[in-house]
Amino acid sequence: MTMERWVEGFLRYMEAEKNASEHTLNHYSKDLDQFSQFLHEQGIDGPASVSYLNVRMFLAKLNEREYAKRSVSRKLSALRTFYTYLLREGLVETSPFSYIRTPKQDKKLPQFLYVEQMEALLHTPDPATPTGLRDRAIMELLYASGIRVSELVRLDLASIDLNNGIALVFGKGSKERYVPIGEPAVHAIRVYIEQARSILVKEDEETALFVNYTGGRLTDRSIRRMLDKYITQVAGVQHVSPHTFRHSFATHMLEAGADLRTVQELLGHVNLSTTQIYTHVTKDHLQSIYNRAHPRA
Repeated sequence: MTMERWVEGFLRYMEAEKNASEHTLNHYSKDLDQFSQFLHEQGIDGPASVSYLNVRMFLAKLNEREYAKRSVSRKLSALRTFYTYLLREGLVETSPFSYIRTPKQDKKLPQFLYVEQMEALLHTPDPATPTGLRDRAIMELLYASGIRVSELVRLDLASIDLNNGIALVFGKGSKERYVPIGEPAVHAIRVYIEQARSILVKEDEETALFVNYTGGRLTDRSIRRMLDKYITQVAGVQHVSPHTFRHSFATHMLEAGADLRTVQELLGHVNLSTTQIYTHVTKDHLQSIYNRAHPRA
């Protein structure tokens, strides 16, 4: 069996059995293609022939090309997962990645917006257009719930209960959770559904909550482009990604007194340690306020 066939089988497995997102599958595909190219250059005929030293050579190549630690870690994660699949299928006897350590990451705190910046960003879409009403509803929902963009684009009309202000979200690994939605988001979504969605949708059978101008389900990339357009209209707001809404949600919740466990549940984090990074953000925020406000700071 060729390397390409092994990779195809792995990607099908990740999609069908692990419910990996399109974003994750694209990264896995690119990382495995790069590793396959390396094996070809080294004259190695397949994953079963890869040794620990071969892996060290591959990492050395990445280092020569000055890949960031985060990128190297992602590639290692993809390759470890690939070999776990091969072991499970009995296609290899050992994994050459068993004794490879992941590079220690530089500590990078998540970027968030201040409440005033978020308010300004939420009011940039034009309410006189169907896409403007849609975009306002999207941003209100992202900020109100802290859900991932990948979770937002999967929402159907049936996923939202506007009367009770909750949404049923399907997260990573097909895990579902209910998240509350604040009144501003409920209002924005209701206005979008009543005044804009029916204009955008071309087929009555379309179930997606948020649709594009052709009436189909929005994609992660479409939302990224949409946000880029509005960010340029807000003074002092730069380098904002869809995930910034999630970071801002968590940071503002903790600053207002929410406990860490509640925020963990709302974000859909499996481990509390993943959520704890936001406590560092709030500490830094408090320190900056202190430094600006106290005469002897």
